[in-house]
Amino acid sequence: MNQKPKYIQIKDCILKDIKNHTLHAGDQIPTESELCERFEVSRMTVSKAISALTSEGYIRRIAGKGSFVTSSLVQKQYHHQPISFTDDMKSIGLKPGARLLDYRIYRGSDLSPEIAQKLQAEPDDLIHYFSRIRTGNGMIISISYNYVPCKTIPAIDIDCLENSFFEFVKKLGFTGLHTVSFSLSATLPTPEQKKLLEIENEALLKVSHFTCSSQDDILEYIDTYYIGSMYTYRLD
Repeated sequence: MNQKPKYIQIKDCILKDIKNHTLHAGDQIPTESELCERFEVSRMTVSKAISALTSEGYIRRIAGKGSFVTSSLVQKQYHHQPISFTDDMKSIGLKPGARLLDYRIYRGSDLSPEIAQKLQAEPDDLIHYFSRIRTGNGMIISISYNYVPCKTIPAIDIDCLENSFFEFVKKLGFTGLHTVSFSLSATLPTPEQKKLLEIENEALLKVSHFTCSSQDDILEYIDTYYIGSMYTYRLD
């Protein structure tokens, strides 16, 4: 006879399906109503099991949609040589994706003083700006905000922004790409980020850095906000 509490039995059953890959990253688990019927328990018991799986990082609850299996936690080691989001996803067996939210060209005078200072932008300098949702197996992982000086990269193929911008940069012939002024911080999402990332008050990991060429030309400045339960950085 199984002496475990019912909610633990439900949790273990779902966890078994995740670990044996019956359920994959991005898959929706059965609804609370389906689990109630299957295990013949109350909604409160099912909710307790789902809350336990959520707190342990195995699933994410998305308001109005349901509960979904999270991706494997990305353990990214900092390198002076930049490693793309695409490579991060491939390293854990997920298909990388990008969804362009916004693209425009700013003048230096239109940027916030903080960004203009970071880019050393003069008032008349032109700057590419784009924001993107990044995904793994279709599951939302992060949102990024990129600033690219036009004097370094005059034109951007918009199609590349739905794929790997890093690969596009390398194809332009830049060499000796390296990361400069790398920083990490924890923050809570803005109302807009909550909507775009489909989260509530989950902490975000903000990663900021410059990518420069071998001549130390600034290729981009980027702020990326990762859903905290999905990403960890290791600095050796």
